[in-house]
Amino acid sequence: MAIRLTKPWRDLAAREVARLTGQLGVYHVGDQAGNVLFVGVAGGRSRFGLRGELEAELARRGPGFRFRAEVNTQYHTRHRELLMLHRADHGALPPENEAPPGLGRLRPA
Repeated sequence: MAIRLTKPWRDLAAREVARLTGQLGVYHVGDQAGNVLFVGVAGGRSRFGLRGELEAELARRGPGFRFRAEVNTQYHTRHRELLMLHRADHGALPPENEAPPGLGRLRPA
């Protein structure tokens, strides 16, 4: 598995979200240009997993956004990894994320 979330972007729309399952995992929400605005997680307490989290994102944001999702049972670790990767690539976390306690840093290869 690649460290970057490489799934294709999909429109944050009811028809696309309805295709998702109730599985656990992580997701990006971005703008139309593909800039990541938020790294989210559908964990053990998420109602209906990825589908439920992205339905909530759609209700909160409305149309005009995109998402990509990855099913991952190690969702907590993967979420932190994606946050660290974004910070390493862009010098900051996505604009809608706050650093969870103890978030580490990735070292250059």
